[in-house]
Amino acid sequence: MRSLGIVMVVLGLVMMLITGINFVSKEKVADLGKVEITKTENNPVRWSPVVGGVLLVGGIVLIAIGNKKPV
Repeated sequence: MRSLGIVMVVLGLVMMLITGINFVSKEKVADLGKVEITKTENNPVRWSPVVGGVLLVGGIVLIAIGNKKPV
């Protein structure tokens, strides 16, 4: 339980600092012998920093629950 909490805290911090990624895809449009036409397209993936905050708080709660010792 504690290790999952640590992973959630780290992931939450990263998601709050970096609010998205962008990957590029290339597509061949036409191939006319020696001439080749390609199209480059940007594909952004965005998320809200609120999602990172929720993960951060959830991870802290899991760490706190995991640290309790049974009586």
